[in-house]
Amino acid sequence: MSATFQSFKSLRLDRVGRDFGRHNALKEIDFSIERGEFVALLGPSGCGKSTALNCIAGLLPTTRGSIWLDETRIDVLGPEERGFGMVFQNYALFPHMTIRDNVGFGLRMRGVARAEAGKRVESALATVRLTDQADKLPGQLSGGQQQRVAIARAIVIEPPLVLMDEPLSNLDAKLRLEMRQEIRRIHAGLGSITLYVTHDQDEAMSLADRIVVMRAGEVRQIGTPEDLYERPLHLDVADFMGYRNRIPCRVLTRSGGMASIDVAGAQLEGSIRGTLVGDEAVAAIRPDDLCVADVGLDAVVEACEYRGHNFFGSARGPGGVELFFRSPKRVDFGTAVKLAAEPAKVLLYDGAAT
Repeated sequence: MSATFQSFKSLRLDRVGRDFGRHNALKEIDFSIERGEFVALLGPSGCGKSTALNCIAGLLPTTRGSIWLDETRIDVLGPEERGFGMVFQNYALFPHMTIRDNVGFGLRMRGVARAEAGKRVESALATVRLTDQADKLPGQLSGGQQQRVAIARAIVIEPPLVLMDEPLSNLDAKLRLEMRQEIRRIHAGLGSITLYVTHDQDEAMSLADRIVVMRAGEVRQIGTPEDLYERPLHLDVADFMGYRNRIPCRVLTRSGGMASIDVAGAQLEGSIRGTLVGDEAVAAIRPDDLCVADVGLDAVVEACEYRGHNFFGSARGPGGVELFFRSPKRVDFGTAVKLAAEPAKVLLYDGAAT
């Protein structure tokens, strides 16, 4: 059955829900992915991203809704009929099999002829740059190499979708960066869909063409990395995308998409996100964008550390709010400073969003 999916155009989730008893793990989520796209499901632990992936894979049945590859409904098919490639967090390699045999296992289960299977295994090993490791056992490889074996095993069956569930979480920081490049390179050569689950926003932004941000079983925003980084629609999305400064404020004036706000007597200009119903609002600012200035929020520095090109610190601001800021030079503990950001970098959300 899966052979009919090789020329597919898109994957679509239509009001997909999944319940565990009384708990709604997925609340009628909708999104579609076009062939060739790399899409990341991003969110904190428990948001439903792995549940969504497992429903797409067929490892979990849906409670309601439907999943489609073009005009074929696939949520009624078993996982083996969908023919998707899966890459797990723990590699899931057979320790007693050679790398070549691990990669070819799925082809043997599908009854692919030995000569054809051999060609595809060699091609997959070449794709992940492990041809010279083919006769070793998994235990003889590094963690990064084992993850590449898992990817080769997923792609050797020539799947319409490659589903990856936090595949880099067990690797150290250096290997994660190297594997990001490998995964993106491999995806570019496949021409299929890669759906990637992660809780790491940097990972999602570096890999994905589009990101689906989830919270509590719901899709909160779908967009390019640039959309989510610069224009988060909701305060919780902004918070997850690195806007660590959340400052209660009062709206003084509005003009178009901009507003003047008051924070304990200091005035800032900001960009309105969504609808500001009343005068109470929350200003969200990235630490990279909040800097020491001549005019701005009064604060007292509590910590400052060097991170390469800049110093980053924390300070106690108006009303005791903790502020994270950037500075071109070290600022000593206890120093009184003023902190400000460009109006376009100060995102204003309705106070009810808290």
